[in-house]
Amino acid sequence: MSENEEIQKRLDAIMNDPSYRVAYLDEDYIRREELRPLRLELELLKPEMLMEEAGIESTVVVFGGTQVAPADHAKERLDKAEAAAKDNPDDESVQRELFLAKRVMAKSRYYEECREFSRIVTEYNHTQKNDGEFIVKTGGGPGIMEAGNRGAFDAGGKSMALNITLPFEQTPNSYVTPGLCFQFNYFAIRKMHFLLRAKALVCFPGGFGTLDELFTSLTLKQTGRMQDIPIILYSKEYWNNIIDFQFLADEGVIQDSHLALFQYAETPEETWQIIKDFHGVK
Repeated sequence: MSENEEIQKRLDAIMNDPSYRVAYLDEDYIRREELRPLRLELELLKPEMLMEEAGIESTVVVFGGTQVAPADHAKERLDKAEAAAKDNPDDESVQRELFLAKRVMAKSRYYEECREFSRIVTEYNHTQKNDGEFIVKTGGGPGIMEAGNRGAFDAGGKSMALNITLPFEQTPNSYVTPGLCFQFNYFAIRKMHFLLRAKALVCFPGGFGTLDELFTSLTLKQTGRMQDIPIILYSKEYWNNIIDFQFLADEGVIQDSHLALFQYAETPEETWQIIKDFHGVK
């Protein structure tokens, strides 16, 4: 090997070593455990800066389950389950799927009602000629989240989404406004962004994720650590079946006054009226 070749080999080794990468372009470096505070800060700042640039002043946050399907999808699942159950009447797993498919079908109305709610809110924004207030914001996934973004899309308006990286594939629904869909790695920062500009929280039926978001919000409102906004539970029957709030008060683990931290609503129109009354808008 010639002297020039040896020099070039040494230079290649130096320049190809990770230590030579510019720090902010070095993904392996940025992902080091010691730099978690930096990642948290960046994850907080990026959506904040872009929302400010987009003129987003306030939002209506929509929570709800990923498994709440539109009627046509729910019907397709039910048809398949009924056919399988007919062919396998003694198979417990098949019968269980039929039971679940019926429940999903029964809850499909929430998809349509959430979609209608979002459409109503977005059309109100059009009448006010204000595209920065009461912007619908969801988690960006399927189910109720898709319905929320879809309703705004139906009305020709914009909506936002805060997506989250998960161990399994997670992509945003196609109804989110481009430029207003943000991806998060940290649930905590995502929750902060749900609440920072919120003028209302509407919780449609959902599972663990929806419960987590609901109780985080209730706790912050209970302790005075967030702005005073309406927290609306959509479908009293559903929520009373999974959470006995009155029992908590009767046990003395929450105060009776804490039962007023949230309200129930049964229709898209009633939900929007609660929000309008709270903020004194017409």
